[in-house]
Amino acid sequence: MKRDGFAIGIDFGTESGRVVVVRVRDGQEAGSCIVQYPDGVIDERLPGGPRLEADWALQNPADYLHVLEMGVPKALKTAGVKPDRVIGLGTDFTASSPLPVLRDGTPLCLLRRYHTKPHAWVKLWKHHSAQPEATRITEIGSERGEDFVEIYGGRYSSEWFFSKLLQVLNEAPEIYDACDRFIEAADWIVWQLTGEEKRNTCTASYKAMWVKGRGFPSRDFFGALHPRFENVIADKVGQTFYPLGWRAGGLSAKWAKKTRLREGTPVSIGNVDAHVSVPAVTVIRPGSMVMIMGTSTCHMLLGEDRRMVEGMCGTVEDGIVPKLWGYEAGQSAVGDIFAWFFEHGVPAALEREARRLKLQIPAVLERGASRLAPGESGLLALDWWNGNRSVLVDADLTGLLVGLRLSTRPEEIYRALVEATAFGTRQIIETFEAAELPVTDLVACGGLPERSPFLMQIYADVTGREIRVASQPLTCPALGSAMHGAVAAGGVAGGYDSIFEAAQEMAHLRKSVYRPNRDNHAVYTELFREYQALHDYFGRGGNNVMKRLKEIKMQQNRS
Repeated sequence: MKRDGFAIGIDFGTESGRVVVVRVRDGQEAGSCIVQYPDGVIDERLPGGPRLEADWALQNPADYLHVLEMGVPKALKTAGVKPDRVIGLGTDFTASSPLPVLRDGTPLCLLRRYHTKPHAWVKLWKHHSAQPEATRITEIGSERGEDFVEIYGGRYSSEWFFSKLLQVLNEAPEIYDACDRFIEAADWIVWQLTGEEKRNTCTASYKAMWVKGRGFPSRDFFGALHPRFENVIADKVGQTFYPLGWRAGGLSAKWAKKTRLREGTPVSIGNVDAHVSVPAVTVIRPGSMVMIMGTSTCHMLLGEDRRMVEGMCGTVEDGIVPKLWGYEAGQSAVGDIFAWFFEHGVPAALEREARRLKLQIPAVLERGASRLAPGESGLLALDWWNGNRSVLVDADLTGLLVGLRLSTRPEEIYRALVEATAFGTRQIIETFEAAELPVTDLVACGGLPERSPFLMQIYADVTGREIRVASQPLTCPALGSAMHGAVAAGGVAGGYDSIFEAAQEMAHLRKSVYRPNRDNHAVYTELFREYQALHDYFGRGGNNVMKRLKEIKMQQNRS
């Protein structure tokens, strides 16, 4: 079959949605469009509603529909592609980002009577106030010897599906009762596009305890969490899930009109932004670890065998590509840490220098930081500004900066923060390798690899590994979604019959490679051992001062 068509990929991120139109035969981007979410990340006050407590992060599902309605027609126009040449469409989402809906898919937060109720909104992946529920899930699961505890590396996260749903039941039972379905945004958007509720195995496996061939834990387990949780699967979730790359259905007449695509255009099963990026950077075999680097970082690795690894977000058969085990780890904040420093840690003198040089503040900081040798600042940080995802899986941990002096400069702090995120990645790599999962090299995509060669070289020096970068790092998840859209269409319709075939033709890397400097790596190895000492002391119970300080803060905020 001649592959002369195009596929559309839509990446629903933390702050915006990105739509790309790509050629099916070679993956080249023909056009794209970024649509900012009107309400963005809702972490201070509901739109037209009350203030939120600490550690809340919500979104408005209407923003996702806005991306579809505005972004798809604009991307098509930019690409100069007619709708009848689009053979398939795929989507991906940050996860876990679930929402409560009625039986017809209507989000509760869009109904007037629930609009001011925080638990009626989408709980974004970085919503961390469900930590008590996550702790209880881990405790009960461990007591009962449930499989999911081992699969998730020993702990269930506050970022995941059932922590958030249990929080709804505990804190807003009226919302729990009104909710007919609690569903990942990744599946909800496919439901809107096709009119069919079809859930994907990826989010179910990595975020919601579902295991291929066995399904969910028993009703007894859920009943032990809360008496009213016993029938949660039957009442709110369902038992049927579909593999990645499958055709979820055809584009409905309603959304064909809104997006200006053909009615019936194949739509793939939903996916997660990190997971869909792996084949989009050519990785379809074990050995290469993929880093999706933005506000946070996800670390994805393929393996031929099942291994239990501390602090993983999941060890899942067919979780990324068919016939291989997919391993997910991550850091809850990376780009967000740098953004915090740019906003809150930069003195007026540096701002004046940036204006004089006609540069952005990050560029001025990088200029100064790049002149420093490893260890020259005398600073060391822990990268826990938004808790620790892997390997400690603890949202109550907080950031740390050691070595400050009156002579410390902003560029020194910035470099220490960059190095801390690289140390966090090395901690994850060493945890993989301790479980006999080799990491031979790194492949990166996302906003950070696109913007900062300085950062990427530090990562190469810290990890001691070569790093390749996607040919189009900013659009990597969207490309992966487009590839899955082409697979949903199938070879007969001008697409591909497997993601392996799609990756061989549509995925590409840049020719340039970041190679580690041996001398820098030797110094960073010494610093990394100090990082590990702080990591274990503050993260494994040697001193729980971070948690005590956070509890005092919460008490004061409540008083």
